[in-house]
Amino acid sequence: MVSTLEGPDGQPRCRWCAAAPEFLRYHDEEWGFPVTDDRRLFEKLCLESFQSGLSWRTILVKRENFRAAFAGFDFGRVARFGESDVERLLGDSGIVRHRGKIEAVIHNARMAELLAEREGSLATYFWRYEPSPAKLSEPQNASTSAASHALSKDLKKLGWKFVGPTTVYAFMQATGLINDHAEGCITRARVNETRQALASIRAAHAPLSGS
Repeated sequence: MVSTLEGPDGQPRCRWCAAAPEFLRYHDEEWGFPVTDDRRLFEKLCLESFQSGLSWRTILVKRENFRAAFAGFDFGRVARFGESDVERLLGDSGIVRHRGKIEAVIHNARMAELLAEREGSLATYFWRYEPSPAKLSEPQNASTSAASHALSKDLKKLGWKFVGPTTVYAFMQATGLINDHAEGCITRARVNETRQALASIRAAHAPLSGS
C-alpha cells in the first residue's frame, strides 16, 4: 500500500503531492478526477507525451505556456498548423522545444479530428478503455497496465504518435480512467464520488461530452 502524508490541513494525501509546491493543488483539484471534455483530454494526452523523459513539474509549470502555444489545445485549430508553426514553437522558450513531440501534437490533432468524427467524441472512445477496478494493481505501484497497452496499441494503429503504454497509463491516471490515489488519501474518496456520478450519467446514456 502506498503511504500517505499529512497535508497542510491535517488530512492524509498521496505522498508525491509534497514533492513540489505546484503539486498540492494539482493533486487535490485535478489528478484522477474524470475528464470528459474532448479538448481537455487532448491536452492531457499531449502534455503526458511532452513529459516523457522529463519531470511532471517541468510540464506543470509550463502548462499555461503550452496552452498559449497550441491554441488552447483546440485540436481543430492545431490540426491546421503547418511548418511555420513548427518553427515558431521551436523558438518558444516557454515550452519544451522538442521537434518530434511538437510535430506529434500537430499530427495527433489531425488524428483526433478523425477519431472524434468517427466516434462522436474523443471521450466516447477513451472511456471505452476504463478498466474494471478488479483488474487494477495497488495504487501507484505500476507504470503500465493491460488497459494502457491496449489503448496505446489501438492509438498507434490509428496513426497517433508518442502514445506508448507508459504515457497512456499516466494519461489514464490524470484523466480519471483509473483512480490511482493512495488508499487513505482524502482525495481518493472525492474522486470515487465523482466517478460514481459519471457512471450514473453513462448508465442513463447521456453523451460523454461534458465540460
